[in-house]
Amino acid sequence: MLHRLASHNDDLRHLLEKGYAVAVDSNHLVVRDIPYLDREGGLQWGALVAKLEFIDKERVTQTDHQVYFAGSVPHGLDGHPIPNLAGGPTTITLSEACSDVVVQRSFSNKPKATGRFEDFLHKIESYVAIISGPAMEAHSANPYTFRSVEEAPADSVFKFHDTLTTRAEISDLAAMFKDDVIAIIGLGGTGAYVLDFLAKTPVREIRAFDLDPYHVHNAFRSPGRLEECELGKSKAVVYGGRYDNFRTGLSVTPAFIDASCHEAVDGVTFAFVCVDKGSSRAGIFDLLISKSIPFIDVGMGLNRKRGPISGLLRTTYYSAEHGQEVRDKDLAPMADDPDDIYRTNIQISELNALNACLAVVRFKQLRGFYFEDAPYYHLVMDVSDLKTTGEDELAED
Repeated sequence: MLHRLASHNDDLRHLLEKGYAVAVDSNHLVVRDIPYLDREGGLQWGALVAKLEFIDKERVTQTDHQVYFAGSVPHGLDGHPIPNLAGGPTTITLSEACSDVVVQRSFSNKPKATGRFEDFLHKIESYVAIISGPAMEAHSANPYTFRSVEEAPADSVFKFHDTLTTRAEISDLAAMFKDDVIAIIGLGGTGAYVLDFLAKTPVREIRAFDLDPYHVHNAFRSPGRLEECELGKSKAVVYGGRYDNFRTGLSVTPAFIDASCHEAVDGVTFAFVCVDKGSSRAGIFDLLISKSIPFIDVGMGLNRKRGPISGLLRTTYYSAEHGQEVRDKDLAPMADDPDDIYRTNIQISELNALNACLAVVRFKQLRGFYFEDAPYYHLVMDVSDLKTTGEDELAED
């Protein structure tokens, strides 16, 4: 990747040409072989790490004026810590290929004249002058080793660089999804938003299923722009096309899932059930529980008894161990309700999105991405007051 980026970014090419030991890892620029002095004046070697912001697939820029440093506190010739570096102790997560680069602190030193660096060459050379200057004078050391460093293999599911994860410094948390194979059963209003959220989550594979065609009313309760040519096509074709250029590992199949569809969910590690018919839900539950696949079922109960729409949003988690036990509580309808206003395709995209958010956040809690204060298996939000209530450990019921 480095050499491809260097062919489109002059500042990275100049760093290589000058002899810096440059690598790209986890959307960071890594520059090894940076000499510095320890407290006793001894020569040490560290590394500079800077965030990469991808403009597109081939061009990069800086996010700020700061850098990270793998090494102890750099000292000057006088034996005192080098001043005006600010920052402080911190850590970030790089890949296994950079296991030798253990970030211990950050530095912040803006150019006085402009407040920002012109490019990565200016940025790296400015910090090298400050950090390595004393070592270069005392030991005739320099960072121009021309060392070629093996980079981590590109194994991201995304076709664009996930710079959001890098900017937020949550790479270690995002890695929790790397082995997940997710099934999304039903791509109506809520299911479409679940797909949208999970398409941007680094799960290894997503399998989505829906047999229905995409009509105008779907456009009013699903994410993304409407292309007129999509109308009448299967939802599988529409949603598969929308996300094909964003990530790999996505299959959207025009299929109805019931208790007989064992092969469709073989290898699935987690499922989302997003159907509005209780009769369909029953067969899907039979399938997932029989295969010990944990899943979240979502639903809405809406009415106009008081004029404006009111009702509840439901998110229910069925674990692999206690799925049947939760099912026996009859928290999700298993029969069709002809009076449910939601079945008339009322346009409620904000409720669809909110229900999907609750489901995906709960899934990410289960994976350890979000903090979990209580292990709720059943959440209900009232539209009228936006209050959420939950039921937690089954043993306490």
